[in-house]
Amino acid sequence: MKEEIFTTSAPKPIGPYSQAIKIGDFLFLSGQIPINPATGDIIKGDIETQTEQVMSNIKSVLEKAGMDFSNVIKTTIYLTDLQHFSKVNEVYERYVEKPYPARSTVEVKGLPKGALVEIEVIACEKK
Repeated sequence: MKEEIFTTSAPKPIGPYSQAIKIGDFLFLSGQIPINPATGDIIKGDIETQTEQVMSNIKSVLEKAGMDFSNVIKTTIYLTDLQHFSKVNEVYERYVEKPYPARSTVEVKGLPKGALVEIEVIACEKK
């Protein structure tokens, strides 16, 4: 059965999608951009500041589903500039632990609201 996951601790969707959907043991999080959930505005700042906000938003959705970063099995990172790859990694690695999730990182032409980074996540309950 499909269950919507929603928390006010993460940004409200800016379109017709859910923050996350849980099906069985799996949780599929929509991509998070660096929006401050309290204001609905994108965080201004460098790539590290924006990545920190994205990871915080993801953490909030995971927690609402009763999970944490240890449940994450796959991430996809979208960057408007691959030159930011190493700086994003510095923030990202503070949240994940071995065995690290599988991951893809791609450069895109643009992201919603002018964000520099967007990250989507798939998580699974531990067995």
